[in-house]
Amino acid sequence: MRFFKILSLSFCVVAMLACNSNGQSAKNKQQKDQKLDLTPPKGKAVAAFAEGCFWCSEHIFEAVVGVDDAVSGYAGGHTINPTYDLVNTETTGHAETVLVYYDPKVVSYAELVKVFFASHDPTTPNQQGPDKGSSYRSILFYQSPGEKEIAMQAIKEISASNRFEKPLVTQLKHLDAFYKAEDYHQNYINSGKNRLNPYVQNVSIPRYQKFKREYKGKLKKGA
Repeated sequence: MRFFKILSLSFCVVAMLACNSNGQSAKNKQQKDQKLDLTPPKGKAVAAFAEGCFWCSEHIFEAVVGVDDAVSGYAGGHTINPTYDLVNTETTGHAETVLVYYDPKVVSYAELVKVFFASHDPTTPNQQGPDKGSSYRSILFYQSPGEKEIAMQAIKEISASNRFEKPLVTQLKHLDAFYKAEDYHQNYINSGKNRLNPYVQNVSIPRYQKFKREYKGKLKKGA
């Protein structure tokens, strides 16, 4: 992922390696139609969350019991079929987002909202860790009045709990569309050699480990 502000020379090296490791500058052509159907498979449900780098978010949500899959993509903006490079210009309105497919008989939307708040810092405007820009903002998406009520209640309770030192900046938005990201972003952390990416080693994995320490819900065996 790209970085706008680096706190040390070593982190600058991490940033450059991460930005160039996938040949992203060569992948700026218009994507084919990547808008996904938000209708879940029979007996399943879908939910979307934006909480910074989708490499990290995908890895986190897929570790939760009851989650079948998490797809990296873009949501919350106005551009149709955005590319990664275009989203990184911060002109599309989109944020890096994961679309989570889950079994509502095993895990609820309310529980996934807990995962959301346990896996990122919802108090940093347009930023998550070293990644800065509106495409890294915190967004809690809903698709029904019931989900909106659950999300609003969670925000209210967390805001009143003093759990975070700063006020929440999480946006609450209806999920109007979700565009799947390029194939090379999917299952990124679990794709062999990507584990050697300095960004994954220095940002993604520590974030995942922090989530595992703090989250009180059920995680898959070996996660």
